Amino acid sequence: MKSEPFEPFPSKFPMHLLARSPASLIFRRSSSSSISSNSSAVCNYVIAQLDRFLSSPHCPTRDCLSRSHALIITSGNSANPFFSAKLIYLYASSNSPFSSIEIFRGTPNKDAFLWNSIIKSHFSNGLYSRSLELFSEMRSADCLPNHFTLPMVASACGEAGWPNFGMCVHGLASKCGLLGCSSAVGSSLVYMYSKSGEIGDACKIFDEMPDRDVVAWTAVLVGCLQNGEEEKGLEFLCEMLSCDVRPNSRTMEGAFQACGNMGALLEGSCLHGLMVKNGAGSSPVVQSSVLSMYTKCECPDEAYRSFCEVVDKNIFTWTSVIGVHARVGKMRECISLFHQMQDAEFYPDRIVISCMLLGFGNSMNVLEGKTFHGLVLRRRYLFDQMVDNALLSMYCKFRQLDIANKLFDRGNKLDKERWNIMVLGYGKIGLEENCIKLFKEMHYLGIEADSNSLVSVISSSSRMRENSIGRQFHCYAIKCLMDSDVSVANSLIDFYGSCGDLSMAHSIFSKAMRDVVSWNTLMSAYAHNKRYVDAISLFNRMRLKGISPNSATLVTVLSACSNLASLEDGERIHQFITENQFKLNVSLATALIDMYAKCGKLEKSRQIFDSMNKRDVISWNVMISCYGMHGDAKSAIDVFQLMENSNRRPNNLTFLGLLSACAHSGLVKEGKYLFDRMESYSIKPDLKHYACMVDLLGKSGDLKGAEELVLSMPMSPDGGIWGALLSACRIHGEIDIGVRVAKHAIESDPGNDGYYVLLSNMCTSIGRWEEAEMVRRTMKGRIEERRAGWSAI
Repeated sequence: MKSEPFEPFPSKFPMHLLARSPASLIFRRSSSSSISSNSSAVCNYVIAQLDRFLSSPHCPTRDCLSRSHALIITSGNSANPFFSAKLIYLYASSNSPFSSIEIFRGTPNKDAFLWNSIIKSHFSNGLYSRSLELFSEMRSADCLPNHFTLPMVASACGEAGWPNFGMCVHGLASKCGLLGCSSAVGSSLVYMYSKSGEIGDACKIFDEMPDRDVVAWTAVLVGCLQNGEEEKGLEFLCEMLSCDVRPNSRTMEGAFQACGNMGALLEGSCLHGLMVKNGAGSSPVVQSSVLSMYTKCECPDEAYRSFCEVVDKNIFTWTSVIGVHARVGKMRECISLFHQMQDAEFYPDRIVISCMLLGFGNSMNVLEGKTFHGLVLRRRYLFDQMVDNALLSMYCKFRQLDIANKLFDRGNKLDKERWNIMVLGYGKIGLEENCIKLFKEMHYLGIEADSNSLVSVISSSSRMRENSIGRQFHCYAIKCLMDSDVSVANSLIDFYGSCGDLSMAHSIFSKAMRDVVSWNTLMSAYAHNKRYVDAISLFNRMRLKGISPNSATLVTVLSACSNLASLEDGERIHQFITENQFKLNVSLATALIDMYAKCGKLEKSRQIFDSMNKRDVISWNVMISCYGMHGDAKSAIDVFQLMENSNRRPNNLTFLGLLSACAHSGLVKEGKYLFDRMESYSIKPDLKHYACMVDLLGKSGDLKGAEELVLSMPMSPDGGIWGALLSACRIHGEIDIGVRVAKHAIESDPGNDGYYVLLSNMCTSIGRWEEAEMVRRTMKGRIEERRAGWSAI
C-alpha cells in the first residue's frame, strides 16, 4: 500500500497548544498527574509526526519541509544529528544546498555521519569543488572519513578535475585501511583516475581490489571507454563474465558503446545475444545502447530491428534509425521511417532534416532530394544554419553548382562550415582551380579552414601537378598545427608521392600519427614511382608492427608483385589472405588474377576468375588481357563471349585488350570483326584501338588496308601508328607505300628524326639516291637549327 507524503500538521491543528508546551516535554513521557491530558495528547502527536518525518521516504514540498523544520526547532531537536542529517538531505534534494549548510553549521558535535550528509548534499547538486572544501574542513576538524565519505570525495575529485587532491584521497584511503574493506572506495578511485585520464593507474587500483563487484567492473570498463581504450574495456568485460559477475544496465551500455566506437559488429552482436539470453533487454537504457551500436556499425537492418524493440521511442531513437539508413544510402526506407515518425506525432527537428538531406546527397538521388527540399519549404520545418549547410552539401554532391552558389551567397558570409563545404564540393567535383581560389579567399577573410578543406586543396594541387602550391598548403598546415591530423598527413604523403619526392613522403609518414590509410598511401606512392621492392618491404613492415591490412593494402602490394613478376611474394600474400579469412571481393580477386597471369600462372588466374561470384567489367578486362598477354587470343575471345552472355556491357578497354590479343596472335578476321563490333556498343575507337588494328593489318601483310585505315582516321595519327605502319612496310618490302607513309608521318611530326632515317633508308634501298640525299640534308639542316648543348665541367 502506497504511503502518503509526510504532512507535519493538519490545517486545523491547534498550534496554540504546542506553543504552550515546554520543549523539554516533547520527547519525555511522564506519569505525573500534573501533566494535563491536552499536553499528553500534544506530546504524543508531535512524537508521531517526528517519527514519520524520519521514516518517510518521500521528499516533501518546500512548504511542508519548512513546517517540519519549524517543528524540529520548537521541539528542541535542532541539535539532534539525525534530524539535522535528514534536513540537510531534504534541502539538498530540493536544490537548496545553502540551507543545508546553515543547518550543518548550527549543529554542534559534528560526527562523520553529519559530515557525510553535508558533503553529499553538495556533491549531489554538482557542487564538486565545494564538497571537496567541506572534506578539507572535516579533516581539519580531526574527523576521520569512513567508507561512505571517500567514494563521494574521490568521485568529486574526478568531476572537478582535481587529480592531485584525488591522489591525496587515495593515500588517505590506504592509510585508513579502507581500500580492502569496501569495494565502493576502490571503484570511486578507479572512476577518479579514469576521469583524470590516468587509465593505467585506474587499472592498477582495480587489480589491487580484493573484492570486485559489478560497480567496480563497470567503473573500469567505462573508464577505458572514456580514455579511448575500447578494446581493453571489452577485455575487462570478458574477464568479468568469466568471473560470473552479472553486468548491470550501465555495464551493458558502456560495452555497447565500445563496440559501436570500434565498429565491432561481430562482438556487438554476440553481446546483444548475451543480453537477450540473460533477459536484460527490457531496460530502456540498454535498448537505446543496442540501437546506437548498430547505427555506429552502419548495420541498418539490425538497427531497425533494435528500434522496433524500443518501447519508449523518442526523437533521439527516431533520429538514430533514420540517420543510419541515410548514411548507407537506403533512402526509400529512410523516407518511410520519416513518414512513420510524423504519424507517431514526432515533429522532425533540424538534425533529422539534415540527416535526410545528407542521405539524398550521398545516394545521388537528385529528384528525390529536390522534392524533399520542396517539402521542407512547404511545411515550414525548422530552417536554421544546420539545415542550410546540409542543403548546400547536398547540391554540391549533386554537382548542381548554380543552386549551390545561390545558397552559399544568401547565407551567413562568416560561417566557416559553409566555406569548408564549398571548398570540399569544388574539390570533389574536379574543379581544382575553383577549389584553390575559394580556399585562398577564405584564408584572406580570416575564416578558419577544417581538415577536410585542407585535404581537398592538397589533393587538387596534386591533380593539377602544381607542386609549388601544394608545398604552400603544407606550410599552411604546419603553421595552423594541422599537419598532425591523420587525414591531412595522408593527403601530404599522396601529394609528395605523386610529385616523386618519396623522401619527403616517407618523412611525413614517419612523424605523423598513422592509420591503415597512411600505410596504403605510402605503399601506393612507392608503386606509382615503380619502387615495387620498397612497396613489398613496407607491407612486411606493416605486418611486423601488428597493423591489420585491408583489401586496399592487399590490392596495392599484389600490384607490386605483378610488376616484379615475383611469384614467391604473390603466393605468400595469397596465403596470408586465406589464413586471415579476408573476404575475396571483386578488386582483391582481380588483383590476384593479374598477379598470377603476369607471373606465368595463367591456369591459376582462370581458376580464381571462375570462382568469383560477382564480376565487374574490370575483372572481365583483366582476364581478357591476361590471355592476350600470353598470346591466347581465342581464349580471350571466349571470355568476351561469356561476358556478353552475362549481360555485362564491355567498355573501350575491353576491346583494346581483345584487339591487342588478336594482333599478337595474327587473327585478322576476328580483329576486324571486333573492331566493327565496337560500334554496336556506341564505343568510338581511340588512337590505341587504331594502333592495334594497324599493327594487326601490317603484320598480316595487308599494308594497303592499313594505310587506308590510317588515312580514314577521324583524328590525327600519332607516332605509334606511323611507326607501326613504317616498320611493317620495311619488313614486307613495300617501299613505295613506305615512302608515302613516311612523307605523311613527317608532315604530321616534323621533329621526329626517326621518320627521316626510315625514309632515307627506304629511298636508298630502291635506288632513289637523290631523294635519299635530299632527306638527309633536310634532317641535317634541322639538327643544325637546334641549340647546341654545353657543360660547365
